[in-house]
Amino acid sequence: MSSAVPPPPQAQSPAAPHWASLNEATFVGGIRLLFWIYRVLGRTPFRLCLYPVVAYYWATKPLARESSLDYLRRLHAHKRLKGASVGREPGAWQSLQHLLAFADTILDKLLAMSGALGGEALRSFGEEGLLALRDQGRGAIIVTGHVGCMELCRISAERHRGVRLNVLVHTVHAERFNRLLQRLHPDSPVRLIQVTEISPATAIMLADKVAQGEYVAIAGDRVPVSHSTTVSATFLGAQARWPVGPYVLAALLKCPLYAMACVREHDAVHGEGYVLRVQRLAESVVLPRGRREEAMAGHAQDFATWLESVLVRSPMAWFNFFPFWRQGEQPPVMPEQ
Repeated sequence: MSSAVPPPPQAQSPAAPHWASLNEATFVGGIRLLFWIYRVLGRTPFRLCLYPVVAYYWATKPLARESSLDYLRRLHAHKRLKGASVGREPGAWQSLQHLLAFADTILDKLLAMSGALGGEALRSFGEEGLLALRDQGRGAIIVTGHVGCMELCRISAERHRGVRLNVLVHTVHAERFNRLLQRLHPDSPVRLIQVTEISPATAIMLADKVAQGEYVAIAGDRVPVSHSTTVSATFLGAQARWPVGPYVLAALLKCPLYAMACVREHDAVHGEGYVLRVQRLAESVVLPRGRREEAMAGHAQDFATWLESVLVRSPMAWFNFFPFWRQGEQPPVMPEQ
């Protein structure tokens, strides 16, 4: 009596890949496709391709939609309290415009990475302090935020010889972006460095860069992926949690602390265009024993107040589409930019 041989097990469908595990060909290929659409067809077809995607995202992602509206209403109230002339309270249409502004910025990010935007596309205010540090061979920590198009800082770095900018990012796509940046613009003075936490080895590496007169930029508006210390500071009329990484780094490396953003602004003389705004927050950062949290909170408040002034001029430049004032309560889920 022969026994039946069981059939070989069927292969199971693989689980959907995490975004961080997508291969380079898929990741870079998507960016190249967007850039190709612009290069071949122009900006209007690019928008026609991108805007329906954003409109669908806005309609189907209530978290992003509600977070956008929350921010816009807080900014509206803040401007009203400051005595500015404001219209009606923002609603659904303004929220959609907000996400569309982010979509339009995607193209500017690609153009900035490729070197297709010239120096005439960028006006700057306050970068004299950083240039003075460059002339002295000194580096600095620069606090940035998820506002506007920070990739355009490349233009400022290129037109000032000797400026090197290292950008810390909390994403495994950093090295892939670096390779893409090398393909699009081999001589770029901007380098992305992927970090999940500031380890002793990372601190030593950054100390070497600052000692060589380079700048290190780190986002100051998102709580890190890993469980880390945060401090509270007022932003647009309410308390929010802020990371302490920029201030700890500046204290460890004994270097000045600056804030930087590159946003679209409109004025009667120049019309609409990108403006690079830089401000020194501290010549040196000292975190006294027993008062460390208080000192870090003070620096975070300085950054938050400066960020408010930037957003008053450019309200649609805020690209944190998650419950910002609740971050720190639970790990935030944030769209990559």
